[in-house]
Amino acid sequence: MHLLTFQRLLWSAAFSLPTVVAIVEHVFEAPSAQTNGFLRRFIADDSKTLIEVLKIAQAEEMDIWQIRKDFVDIYSPPSSPGIPSALRSMRHSSTNLISVPEPRPRLRHPDWNLTSLQNTTFHAEFHPQAEVDAFMVDLARLHPDSVSILHLGHSGEEREMLGMKISTPSNTRKLGFIVLGPQHAREWVATSTALYLAHALLANASEPNSLAYLLDVYDFHIIPSPNPDGYEYTWDADRFWYKNRQIVGPGAKCVGIDMNRNWGDHWKPHAKYPLLWEDDDLKKKKKKKAEPADPCSHWYPGHRAFEAPEVNNLANYITKVNGVGKGAGKGGIVAFLDLRSYGQMLATPYSYKCDKLPKDAEDQMEALLGAAQAGRSVYGTQFSTGTLCELLYRAPGNILDYVYKAASIKYTYAAFLRDTGTYGFAIPPAWIRPVGQETGAMVEYLARFIARQRGIPL
Repeated sequence: MHLLTFQRLLWSAAFSLPTVVAIVEHVFEAPSAQTNGFLRRFIADDSKTLIEVLKIAQAEEMDIWQIRKDFVDIYSPPSSPGIPSALRSMRHSSTNLISVPEPRPRLRHPDWNLTSLQNTTFHAEFHPQAEVDAFMVDLARLHPDSVSILHLGHSGEEREMLGMKISTPSNTRKLGFIVLGPQHAREWVATSTALYLAHALLANASEPNSLAYLLDVYDFHIIPSPNPDGYEYTWDADRFWYKNRQIVGPGAKCVGIDMNRNWGDHWKPHAKYPLLWEDDDLKKKKKKKAEPADPCSHWYPGHRAFEAPEVNNLANYITKVNGVGKGAGKGGIVAFLDLRSYGQMLATPYSYKCDKLPKDAEDQMEALLGAAQAGRSVYGTQFSTGTLCELLYRAPGNILDYVYKAASIKYTYAAFLRDTGTYGFAIPPAWIRPVGQETGAMVEYLARFIARQRGIPL
């Protein structure tokens, strides 16, 4: 059975979980085969070296995993012949073996036991898209008064994009908190963390790591898998696929838009490679008119803002719940958290420019520093903090800038979860719970901080 056929079957069953389980209980199994690749960190002492590494990596069609001011992480798959000759003279500080299982979708729903956050087996492994959706359906069945399934629209491959609104009955208007899973398909731990947070919010208050008390003040809007086509492709074909699965380019020869460059705030049609900053030497060079990005580029932003249907669906939902432009803020959404990996960074806007700060920068950073400390207190995990542009590079068309500016959500953040480059995007399943717990501590801190700023006891 094709997975997309299964998903349609899931929803045609009108949430009849026993029916769904009976149909698909033995449909999928996961083989144990593994492939090994290598993650290398190339050191860049200055911007010139950094750009040289990036140019070589792109020319060789290498998979760039992370770019920082002083290094570039590049992954070589098992089929790769090794380091290209042009890069051999470049200094690199580490070479890590990345063991990647070759999973295939499987459904073992009866084993999950979602009645308990502590005792469930669900958070012991990663899950394909069908199981992500089934998890949300199961939570809605178990907590019908608290969970509403959000139907956000359809992806480019016609998958239904789902989310959850988690809320408890109240006579007073509550604050809103949006948690978004990864727009980049390969960032599995961000999807698993969004699912863990949803479960923690619904866990009995007596359980360890329960966040149920936050529902006294907040409604949570959680969208675990905003790029379902890309995410499913990482299970079916390419574990480290990045973009969505939209057909793009002349003659439809390329696939995928970088969803996190397709938002309508300072969107630009060119993205040859990210620039971390513009130093004096670069500024002195005569500026040439930038050409549109190659549609096959890793960072292709689309030929117009909101071209990706998934981005358009998310923007429509944000508009629906909180408004945009002059009407923004009326929906009561006070916090937005974009979950990502990897790098252990907590970031504020802006992404499009490094020398510009939000008008709320002081309050944003005060809350963020406290959240970093809260996350560190759980397992000692260190998180860097700063604006997204400072921590990474200039990337116009980012969701953080759009949400902060257009939707007027003051406390808008990106959280890059574990790790710092040992596993990269191939985080082992044993880390799912610890990452969920430390992220839960950060969400808890932000929620309490914002409530306190508004004089609301929590």
